[in-house]
Amino acid sequence: MSDQVLRIGIDVGSTTVKLAVLNAENELIYKRYDRHLSNIFEKVSELLKEAATEMGDPEVRVTITGSGGLALANILEQPFAQEVISCSKAIETFIPRTDVAIELGGEDAKITFYKPSIEQRMNGTCAGGTGAFIDQMAVLLNTDSMGLNEFAKEAERIYPIAARCGVFAKTDIQPLINEGAKKEDIAASIFQSVVNQTITGLACGRTIKGNVAFLGGPLHFLPELRKRFIETLGLKEEEILVPEDAHYYVDMRAAPMAT
Repeated sequence: MSDQVLRIGIDVGSTTVKLAVLNAENELIYKRYDRHLSNIFEKVSELLKEAATEMGDPEVRVTITGSGGLALANILEQPFAQEVISCSKAIETFIPRTDVAIELGGEDAKITFYKPSIEQRMNGTCAGGTGAFIDQMAVLLNTDSMGLNEFAKEAERIYPIAARCGVFAKTDIQPLINEGAKKEDIAASIFQSVVNQTITGLACGRTIKGNVAFLGGPLHFLPELRKRFIETLGLKEEEILVPEDAHYYVDMRAAPMAT
């Protein structure tokens, strides 16, 4: 490693911790993404130790962000960056032609409109239509979120399923299971319900158009979920923005804020 100062962004979300290391040229040279299982401090310590093993002992600057990051920043006496600012700066830097960003996390969902001015809309206290909701629904089909994605590839029809609440969704899904509906169709319907909840619940009538960026873990790891968004919004191929490191975007911009 060179003697240059490296900048580390740590994004503590509701269910995961993301760590990104950038060099002086804003190049992502190290990254880790893992569930913290509510053991945030232990998981962050583990990821930092792994990073030190990989990179040696360079001089570093750290910035912490994310919905669960403020307490960690206070304990470690490191700067904290608001998540909205971090993600917006990342988009301006790496994908500036973005008109709208849709970001799904473990327990939050956001739509950010960038033109003519920045306006962000976020879900409230309910985790309906988020990664946690998808995990809960996957259990009903005896699988996980990745299993849902595999099922959805072979779907032939979409059933109406409520995504605003896990309890309501289960009351829609259980009869489908009892009646012998195909798992493939139920899986795709779960993803469609997330799309409907995000668009109707957050956009609130504002049209999502232009170049749309898909960010966050669920939209990065579940291409069939992205497909449901793309088809519902009627996006053209050139309007679809799927960054290679979409699930690291918040901490990728938090890192350059470290001074």
